[in-house]
Amino acid sequence: MAPKPAFELPYFYNYRPYFTLQPVRDTREKQIQLWKELILSFCKHYGMYIVDVDDFPLFANKSIERKLTNEARELFLNALVMEGRAEWLGKDHRKCLLLWRRIEDWADLIISWVQENALENGVVTLDEMRTGDEARGTDLENLEMIILERAVRLLEARGKAQMFKGSSADDTGVKFFI
Repeated sequence: MAPKPAFELPYFYNYRPYFTLQPVRDTREKQIQLWKELILSFCKHYGMYIVDVDDFPLFANKSIERKLTNEARELFLNALVMEGRAEWLGKDHRKCLLLWRRIEDWADLIISWVQENALENGVVTLDEMRTGDEARGTDLENLEMIILERAVRLLEARGKAQMFKGSSADDTGVKFFI
């Protein structure tokens, strides 16, 4: 399998003012929108689900010697939280769970995966769904367990799945009814 191509950074990433919170409301709103899109697309490209506010590569640009302030980092991530595209992990707001695909969309993707792999009425573990042979090369491969569990719970609520709790996530099973 060929290595993933490098992420292509947008034009504004090398524009120094975008690393400083803009005082004019309209400009700041545009800045927030650009950063939200950049964060989501970067995380999707690299399959990242957790952003560490203090150690996220996009928040510093060495080539122009600029980095976002903590206030800017939290503002951009809070904007994603407000849209339902991220959630803070902990009250200290140092780590954020990124939902570059909404839980409903993950649930739909799981249903498609189940159908493609003829797993209807069969049981598969959560761990197999993210690390098994059928997951290899799909968007489910290495999916963050928190997201996978939430998507399966949504499918349970829709009557399309049933989880069977094991002693750990490795042996928690799911039966699909499609």
